[in-house]
Amino acid sequence: MLKLQLVTLSGTKSLDDVHEVLLPTPQGQIAVFENHAPLISLASPGIIKVRVKPNDPDDFMDVYATNGGVIEVSDNIVRVLVDEADDPDEINEQEARQAHEDAKSLLKSAKDQVSLDHAQSLIDRTYVRLQVADLKNRRRRKY
Repeated sequence: MLKLQLVTLSGTKSLDDVHEVLLPTPQGQIAVFENHAPLISLASPGIIKVRVKPNDPDDFMDVYATNGGVIEVSDNIVRVLVDEADDPDEINEQEARQAHEDAKSLLKSAKDQVSLDHAQSLIDRTYVRLQVADLKNRRRRKY
């Protein structure tokens, strides 16, 4: 089995004995299973998905919103170093929606490349948080 460590600025979240970890990278999503080859990669802004048991359906996967970072896989440990890794219960959908609108306004008013890059980074981050909040809402409606 795999062990997942989400190392953030506020601490480390560890999940022992997971079956599969899906990670967003610049080249696309990668799946990590037990005995995966050693790997170091960038993590893109996106959703980290964790399947705890082999037979768990996609709807039961744990999900975390991340704004990117670094991934290290070795010795059946998946270590993801990111600024934040928010699970659905930590995301207030209304606040995330407002932050997304604010980021879009910031993009429209950007006057230089640094401001554009900053605004785009905020848009990416808030969009991922909204996706995770939406997953939480769909699960509630389904079950």
